[in-house]
Amino acid sequence: MSRKSAVVPDPTAIGNIASPPFARLPDPASLFSLRSKRLRQLAETSNLAPYLNFVAELSRAQNDIQTDLPLPESPDAETIARAREFEMPPLDRSVMEGDPAIGTLFDRLFAAAATIEKPVAAAKALARVTAADPAERLAMAQTLFSNTLPGDAIAEHVFVWAGLQVYFARLASVLDVAALAPVADGVCPVCGGAPMSSMVVGWPGSHGARFCACSLCGTLWHYVRVKCVLCGSTKGIGYQEIDGQGGIIKAETCDECRGWSKILYQDREPAADPVADDVASLSLDLLMREGPYHRGGFSPLLAGF
Repeated sequence: MSRKSAVVPDPTAIGNIASPPFARLPDPASLFSLRSKRLRQLAETSNLAPYLNFVAELSRAQNDIQTDLPLPESPDAETIARAREFEMPPLDRSVMEGDPAIGTLFDRLFAAAATIEKPVAAAKALARVTAADPAERLAMAQTLFSNTLPGDAIAEHVFVWAGLQVYFARLASVLDVAALAPVADGVCPVCGGAPMSSMVVGWPGSHGARFCACSLCGTLWHYVRVKCVLCGSTKGIGYQEIDGQGGIIKAETCDECRGWSKILYQDREPAADPVADDVASLSLDLLMREGPYHRGGFSPLLAGF
């Protein structure tokens, strides 16, 4: 394992950008099934195969539990306008508090997760969160909204996070993308979530553009390259990677905030997924722990490592 120069310009060509959209909303009907497929592909050559296959099964469950769930309603025009005026995301996280759909979704997900092969500790954590009442689950959701995980209940919160992903991806999917506007650096313009990573994409009309990936609702939003995802600085941006990985995933470091985040090159690997490839690249996290930078954003699936 080795690292490349810590502070150098991104050597990848940026050209061929036509007019990238500000955001791409998630498609819950395919988001989790494609993620599950990618995780299984990555597991074939990874020493993390047992964990990747577990997450693949959890992603499959996230996909399957959506059957028969009615589409959520989009916020009204007044709510959207007010959000734009005050530079706030249009999805208010408090909406879930009075929505019976979240309880149904959690119950379905936890029941589906119970059939997945898992370590004893994970099974006990699932049993605890399954038995939790709505207030306890809501308290766990509020903890997750602060982008933190308690060290003594990581697994319970990961199961709740998986449910929240489905809930907010479905809410995000019915928005009008044209009504969205930037909120702040490191903040999803749809739900206010923190980025899990960013991706340089190969989409037609957006080739070479970089998009941040929300860790909560799955929205991708355009963010210029060689700029810190965490603090917005354009100074002291560097890139580190593990030799022999084909340049598909790197650590983008910032000397201003001393943070780092992962950047995926989907233009080189079209199947790359912000969640799947984040988990599969644990070795990069381990490498970066040796250095002076702290990881920013939010990555619940790696919290226990």
